[in-house]
Amino acid sequence: MAFKTYYDLLEIPPTSSSDEVKRAFRLQIARYHPDKVQHLGKEFQAMAAERAAELTEAYRILSDERKRAEYDQSIAGDGGQPTAPRAAASAPVDVQPASAAPPPPRPQAEPGVPLGKQFKEERASRDEFVRKAIIGRVRNALESVGGDYDEAPVRGFDIACVPKKRMFGRSSNPRLLGRFVSTLDAEAIADAWTHALKWGDPQKDEVCVLLMGTSLSPAGMLAGEIASQRRKSRAAKVTLIPVDASTWHAHMPLDAPEIAKSLIAKLKSGG
Repeated sequence: MAFKTYYDLLEIPPTSSSDEVKRAFRLQIARYHPDKVQHLGKEFQAMAAERAAELTEAYRILSDERKRAEYDQSIAGDGGQPTAPRAAASAPVDVQPASAAPPPPRPQAEPGVPLGKQFKEERASRDEFVRKAIIGRVRNALESVGGDYDEAPVRGFDIACVPKKRMFGRSSNPRLLGRFVSTLDAEAIADAWTHALKWGDPQKDEVCVLLMGTSLSPAGMLAGEIASQRRKSRAAKVTLIPVDASTWHAHMPLDAPEIAKSLIAKLKSGG
């Protein structure tokens, strides 16, 4: 089993050039910038600061050819994957860290525990914390705007809400589904749409999906995938709204349900 390394932390191969290291660092650390996590509470802000410090330390080592060579030797000796020859590196670029937290030492594995397992479990734990924080905010906001919903477990989603039954007539509100994904791209949209179609009768019941992520593909790409899914299921009453959970900015269609507009407005306002 390969051990996790700074390369894995930055999600790049060991053969990456210095320019690729720099681009990866900027992409990763942007997710943990204080401005991106201020809405999630102090506990997660502290965790984000810690991750930013780890990313900064990884960049500090991998952007310096001498330190990187020493690091490659050390992970090879620890049982990590040996590095292959890399492309010629450009001069290191001084990138300011997104957190004032002091950089930690190089991660060390606990006795008998592969470093890869530690990183994997740590990342999964943090992603789970982010998911719970975001879904908690959605629940609170929905209650604040008076959605009048009951929750029901639905496979593939973090939260699913059904309008409460009325004594006379049916509620005009749609069913609501919410899912958090670390990367909101075309694949995430297609998967969420497929799962939404399996809930109830999509030709009869209107369903609104809030697909939330902290890293989003370009708006045009997201819109194109949504249009593609609509063409494939023309009779289905499904509305999917991509939401940047870092800012609560949503790619809101003009025909989006009013409850969805109110919910996003509440989330943006800090409710």
